[in-house]
Amino acid sequence: MRRRFLYSLLASDLVVLAIAMLIGSALTFGGPVPWLATRPEQNVWPMLGLLLGGALLGSYASLRMWVQGAPRPSYGRALAIVSIAAAFTAVGIAFGRPPYWSRGYLVTTIAVWLMGAVLHRFVRRRRPWSEDLVIISSEKGLIEDLRDSEHTNVLEVHDPAGEPPVEPAVGATLVVDLRPVMSDRMAQFVSSWNLAGYPVRALSTVYEEYTGRLPMVHLAEGWELSAPVSRNEYAGFKRGIDIFLVLLTSPLWILLAASIWIAVRLDSKGPAIYRQERMGRDGEPFTLYKFRTMVLDAEQDGPRFATANDSRLTNMGRFLRRFRIDEIPQLLNVLRGDVSLVGPRPERPVFTEQFERTIPFYSYRHLVRPGVTGWAQVNFGYADNERETVEKLTYDLYYVKHMSPWLDLSILGRSMWTVVSGFGAK
Repeated sequence: MRRRFLYSLLASDLVVLAIAMLIGSALTFGGPVPWLATRPEQNVWPMLGLLLGGALLGSYASLRMWVQGAPRPSYGRALAIVSIAAAFTAVGIAFGRPPYWSRGYLVTTIAVWLMGAVLHRFVRRRRPWSEDLVIISSEKGLIEDLRDSEHTNVLEVHDPAGEPPVEPAVGATLVVDLRPVMSDRMAQFVSSWNLAGYPVRALSTVYEEYTGRLPMVHLAEGWELSAPVSRNEYAGFKRGIDIFLVLLTSPLWILLAASIWIAVRLDSKGPAIYRQERMGRDGEPFTLYKFRTMVLDAEQDGPRFATANDSRLTNMGRFLRRFRIDEIPQLLNVLRGDVSLVGPRPERPVFTEQFERTIPFYSYRHLVRPGVTGWAQVNFGYADNERETVEKLTYDLYYVKHMSPWLDLSILGRSMWTVVSGFGAK
């Protein structure tokens, strides 16, 4: 079911691209593209080949984004696919210099394609697929989280120390909690289910996949996090990718930052840039830069959590936070090496010291460089108390364990959607 869902989603993208090509042709050329042109200066195939190649590259990247998570018709992934295709086409035209290409045709086709990709995802999101699960576990919190997932259908729950199901749901996935000791009859049932060829999966794996979080109760000594980080080859060249992307987009964000700087200064008293000490990789402090979104002396009564509708926000600050563009000055932190584009959001030392004393495994979020945006930001958002901080940590630790270019691309795509639309801001 999973593979069929993924391939049908990507096939729909390619069908929409073909339709977008025809619409772009009608709007740009007033009729069909000259497919059978004989003169080189009218040959459109190199241009169309680049666009199709970019679409296939973006689709492949989208498939890889789903390696650790449950498939979902995400608008952010649609934007990522189209952006990759557009970038691939632009680079191919710049270096390949095809004999013929039309800027108007490409812009029109890509715009129509993006609208179509978003539209068919909107339709699919109304009826997302789900997987039938039979769970053997006594962890009520994890089971309830799986029940709440829109991609799961929990049919039965059984105590590992109890009796096996009398009439098992054939065709369902058996999800087994490997931590507790199972009764002899339950162990025999799990073994026979597996030998019969039915799917058997670990609870921790299924939980991570469908919730995008790490089950804290399944962590032992922290090696489950430190070992993947130490073996992660991507961490070695992630810094280079960060620098390249920041420099590549610098003309855009520098111009935007200059406009925001003027708007913040005009909106309220105080400096436009806000500086604050944060904790970085391996617990090393650094100075973080942001556009000021709160009134001057907002913490005259002492440090406290920021909230989504904080009364200390300025009018401009509310706008900046909604579109997440108050983070733009942190691109300077990226160039300095303080943060990455994607990673756990850096916390203030006063809160970090407190949480490391009271929340198990909190320090493990510092195994990787913090980020301008992150997995917790696109899934959870602000945490204004310790209970919510624990919940947010489950997302951060998931990122630490599964950090990859495909997961980063997914997070950046969802963050870009927030910036462009203003929806999904956390």
